[in-house]
Amino acid sequence: MVTFLPTRPGRLADVPSFDRAIGGAESNVACTLARTGHTARWISAVGADGFGDHLLAAVAGCGVDVGHVRRDPLRPTGVYFRTAGDRTGDTHEVAYYRAGSAASALTAADLDPDAIHAGRILHLSGITAALSASCLGLMRELTARRPGRPLLSFDVNYRPGLWRAAAGAGELLDLARGADLVFVGDDEARDAWGLHGARAISDALPEPALLVVKQGRRGATVFRRATVTGGRDDAAATPATTFVPSLTVDLVAATGAGDAFAAGFLSATLRGLPDRTRLRHGHLWAAAALTDPGDLATPPGRAHADRLAALDDAAWERLHLGPGWTEAGAGGHRADEEVRTP
Repeated sequence: MVTFLPTRPGRLADVPSFDRAIGGAESNVACTLARTGHTARWISAVGADGFGDHLLAAVAGCGVDVGHVRRDPLRPTGVYFRTAGDRTGDTHEVAYYRAGSAASALTAADLDPDAIHAGRILHLSGITAALSASCLGLMRELTARRPGRPLLSFDVNYRPGLWRAAAGAGELLDLARGADLVFVGDDEARDAWGLHGARAISDALPEPALLVVKQGRRGATVFRRATVTGGRDDAAATPATTFVPSLTVDLVAATGAGDAFAAGFLSATLRGLPDRTRLRHGHLWAAAALTDPGDLATPPGRAHADRLAALDDAAWERLHLGPGWTEAGAGGHRADEEVRTP
């Protein structure tokens, strides 16, 4: 979607002007991966309108292949407005204008199977499933377990306001069971499925080879059950549970942090790094989003992220990141020092 970010804090009714940007869970992940040197393709639909032109140009400008994005002459590109505050706050507002959008009309017949299965990872979001009956059907098709598919990554992204039916939470659970790698927050698992704690979530989702439970300011846990079928995941197949604490950051805005975390974890997965390092990359890329006002923050450079991810436990827990830390780190800061800007 095209995102409109307020030029100052306040209620949507009081903000006089907005800056235009881009947003959307899957495109955020694709752009973030492409910005750190990975090959990424975004598959979707936008309207044959000016906002669609902007989206395609902006996503392609991040280095993402947009050659399989369909232009719909009958439906508009989705847009949304939000306030500047943290999504978890009582004053946060989001106004979506995506009903009847080009993306909401997607079906399995619209997509090129070769384009979908060409990558090593196929990343999906539960937000897409909530957009329409046809999108839910598309997600069911893509998460069906079939031989030869890429590693299928699924971010639950439970948004109760998008689901018109109470059955939405159950639909997301079924889709997650068809994935190889699942990202879910412990807060959304509690709200959607009544599950409390990482272990309860793991017990309810035994099917994915990798389950990542995000636990907010506390940290994140990955439950590894097996190597993904087809040899797409190079880490050891020994069942294991790994926890990594979150970083201390100076929060600017939380929007986009979950997408950034997923991108960081997927980047480390593509590189065959251990689960502990994957979680640390997820935290680092989320920290880049948390310290930036937009939905799509610039991630840390690979060498900088690798230095920080290699810290010992004590140095990791001392790390304190503020706005601009990704650029500051590129200038040669020691990996174990506090990285902040005025």
